[in-house]
Amino acid sequence: MHRAAFTALHDGSSGIRQCLKCRVPLQLSARAYGIVPTPRDGEEKEMLDQMLRVDHAGEFGANRIYAGQMAVLGRSSIGPLIQEMWDQEKKHLAKFDEILAENRVRPTALLPIWNIAGFVLGASSALLGKEGAMACTVAVEESISEHYNSQIRALMEKDPERYTELLQVIKEFRDDEMEHHDTGLEHDAETVPGYWLLKNAIQLGCKAAICISQRV
Repeated sequence: MHRAAFTALHDGSSGIRQCLKCRVPLQLSARAYGIVPTPRDGEEKEMLDQMLRVDHAGEFGANRIYAGQMAVLGRSSIGPLIQEMWDQEKKHLAKFDEILAENRVRPTALLPIWNIAGFVLGASSALLGKEGAMACTVAVEESISEHYNSQIRALMEKDPERYTELLQVIKEFRDDEMEHHDTGLEHDAETVPGYWLLKNAIQLGCKAAICISQRV
């Protein structure tokens, strides 16, 4: 387990270096999606930059949480399920890596912190057993889904036709996060001792991370 944790943490550090340089994976760079419209003015650019920056940070953090869970529970019966959810999160992160690079949006400067914090949260929740890991998943995915919903409402109010492709991506990822949330509930998340306390504490941290990552 210690060896797996070290490997996962090392992989996360490599991912930070890649994110900070905004490199686009080769398999994704061959196709330009043009999802985000060219900003009309400085105000729209600031709004879109903050939106993309925090979405990227959220997906990066989710990846590190699943990495921490896999370091502890990867060889258990719940391991394949965690891996399946992690694989979806990897696709989300790769997409936002691409979008940030295309639109020259810098990632949050706090990625090194989210790297460590996410991994520790995932591993520590997994040490509580399968139920603890699933409780963490429910809390995090619910927070991310709510955040995506707030972005969807904001874009719909401004100009749904202008942001059609961006809305499609956010809605798709929101649906994936809700699926992970429901999976956690189906796998006994609420049975872990102190579930509501754990859930509220994690979600408080998620809200703080969202607020900070938008600007820093």
